[in-house]
Amino acid sequence: MPTRQGSFRLFRFSGIDVFVHWSWFLVAYFELYMGGIGGYQSRAWSLVEYLSLFLIVLMHEFGHALACRKVGGEANQIVLWPLGGIAYVAPPPRPGATLWTIAAGPLVNVILIPVLYGIGAAASRMGLLAENRDLQVYLIALLRIDIGLLIFNILPVYPLDGGQILRSLLWFPFGRARSLLISSVVGIAGVIALLVIAVLGHSIWIGIMCVFLMMQCWTGLTRARAIARIAAAPQRSGFACPFCHAAPPVGAFWKCPRCKNSFDMFSAPGVCPICNAQFSGTPCFECGRSSAPKDWLPPSSSTIDV
Repeated sequence: MPTRQGSFRLFRFSGIDVFVHWSWFLVAYFELYMGGIGGYQSRAWSLVEYLSLFLIVLMHEFGHALACRKVGGEANQIVLWPLGGIAYVAPPPRPGATLWTIAAGPLVNVILIPVLYGIGAAASRMGLLAENRDLQVYLIALLRIDIGLLIFNILPVYPLDGGQILRSLLWFPFGRARSLLISSVVGIAGVIALLVIAVLGHSIWIGIMCVFLMMQCWTGLTRARAIARIAAAPQRSGFACPFCHAAPPVGAFWKCPRCKNSFDMFSAPGVCPICNAQFSGTPCFECGRSSAPKDWLPPSSSTIDV
């Protein structure tokens, strides 16, 4: 997934930092020098189309971020890159909260369809389209971009929005681990279908996307197995996440970045028993928030239950 590495900060809105990866400008090259989607008589309209694509993707990601905050989650960063955008969201570990967080992005594109259609109809009634062919091409291209992004994002391929919506719906009857496992398997099947389309259509761009999606599906499978092992493990008494109050599992579920060995973070809180590396924080496997191991102990606790 894209990170802030190789990105620069554009602005901050509503407490959310927006970053753009340098490779995003490869899309600008296509738009400005290849004539955009529709092909314009004036190259200036290619720039306008590129900026509009930027805005639509940004609105989509803000839909995710603001919806996540609405359900009590955390969202403070958006990164834009050539394959789209990523809103770093951490909704509460509930299927309903996750479903709304993910569905809000495509919902933005759905709302934009009648808006863009209305703008085109108004421009037509005013006679602007007959006078300016580039404006007509631009409005049609803008609608195609929005609909194309919507259709692509709702494909049931993890981690696209459609795959995550499927996972959230499956979460209700099957639980967190099995829903992720099923959606990842469905995603792999979807990637194979997209790969066939890429080969038949000689599309390098879709092929690159398939490689990225397959990697994320495999990551989903790995994470699903890890969640299942953590859920089956006994819970350690005497400790609780200071945010969601979930008890940590008993077992070697943490990996030390120094010695690369797995260990139990709470057998000796915050210290790797193999290389004695100390950790100032650890994430909760339930809510995803990080806090110091000592904060998992109740305020009045003076002993450690190992």
